[in-house]
Amino acid sequence: MTRLITVITAVHAPAAHYLPDAYKSLLQQELPDGWDWQWVVQEDGETDDVAPHVPDDPRVSFDQGRPGRAGVARTLALARAEGEYVKVLDADDKLTPGALARDLAALTNNPGLAWATSRVLDLLPDGSTVGFDQDPPEGPIERGAVLDHWKANGYRAQVHPATLFVRRDLLLALGGWMALPASEDTGLLLALNAVSRGWFNAETGLLYRKWPGQVTSQAAHVHEGEKAARFAVVEARARVLAGLEGWGYGER
Repeated sequence: MTRLITVITAVHAPAAHYLPDAYKSLLQQELPDGWDWQWVVQEDGETDDVAPHVPDDPRVSFDQGRPGRAGVARTLALARAEGEYVKVLDADDKLTPGALARDLAALTNNPGLAWATSRVLDLLPDGSTVGFDQDPPEGPIERGAVLDHWKANGYRAQVHPATLFVRRDLLLALGGWMALPASEDTGLLLALNAVSRGWFNAETGLLYRKWPGQVTSQAAHVHEGEKAARFAVVEARARVLAGLEGWGYGER
């Protein structure tokens, strides 16, 4: 019987033309015997612009829904997730070769861990790449460490939520991604780390594309009032979860 990793991609129309590159990066993945991936693509909206870019592959499913931002699209996509693990892949990003196998090994070799992340390189429009200067060493990430770093370093986590690989049961228990217009992936990452230990792979696992149309480059993303509200609820949720008795994943 084949065991699955579900790769979830939220996409809106302006980014649809990057889907073939994301698909090519999935085709490059080599997994252990008995494992395969399914790709669940969910449009944030109901246009005619995305479907033509979705590959014809039985491992790929596509659906649409009312616009609600990426977090809503990803959470809706969970309805079609069949894998034991869920991997995030934004429509405009690319996995590096071996990324899924490294994520899988991190969790199968460490049953007490619930999620994994990896090093990211920003992919610039000219094709060059830039790394992050605050990567932690490869290995386990203790409970609460992500929130502590995020608070101490200008609300920037030391691991990137766009690389998240997570046990599906815990993802569902936490309700998927937060209902926020942005920072929903950071909110999920902090919630996961509030109740469980994770892993960081020091080998690059994702090329994070920088381009003018991406949501995080828009002025609304850095609006001070909204950003403060997002960060306040993200932090509050993580702290409440950390204080709940019996919510430690893998500790029972």
